[in-house]
Amino acid sequence: MCGRPHHVLMPAFVTLSGRFVRLEPLSLAVVDDLVTAAGEDRSTYAFTRVPAGRDEMVSYVEAALAEQAEGRTMPFAIRWLHTDRVVGATRLMNLEYWQGPMPWPPGAKGLVGEVPSVADIGYTWLAASAQGTGVNRESKLLMLTHAFETWQVHRITLKADVRNTRSRAAIEALGAHLEGVRRADSRGADDTVRDTAYYSILGSEWPTLRERLLARLSLATAA
Repeated sequence: MCGRPHHVLMPAFVTLSGRFVRLEPLSLAVVDDLVTAAGEDRSTYAFTRVPAGRDEMVSYVEAALAEQAEGRTMPFAIRWLHTDRVVGATRLMNLEYWQGPMPWPPGAKGLVGEVPSVADIGYTWLAASAQGTGVNRESKLLMLTHAFETWQVHRITLKADVRNTRSRAAIEALGAHLEGVRRADSRGADDTVRDTAYYSILGSEWPTLRERLLARLSLATAA
């Protein structure tokens, strides 16, 4: 049985810091910064839902915080340390808490249900000026590291509109496995019926992928 039982303690919220990026708890305090980021060049959001204007952004943040209060999501504002600006948002989401005995990883901490068993990474968007800079790559590295090494999840799922070649290339660059395409999966950002490409990373795959990601970040810094 999946879902969040009533006795589950929600995972502690955290700030995740890297060399170029700091993922901060999403809050209404950064709404204006997010509006500025989202307004830089909206032509880059053809396949991604990004709030337009302050009212939409307030609703977006409030909805994320409501899901956080239910233990279903952990939303972040993305701060680019190079400019000290909030340049987007992302989430660990669709958190599932599995019940019952199973072979938990060695060293797993706490009681079953205190931390998620599986999660998605999604709702990621960046200001146009932060795209292609490594901000997205390190943001994913920070979330994957937290999910696999602190929560010790069994799987991370990532999804993209099948037409969004840029997002799919970024997911594939992480080393994620393409599970398949779900047809007519949801309403697209352009109000069409969207086919969605589903990707996953397993806990057993993470150590190798982590080293690969760290090496790519080091090469990007050296360049």
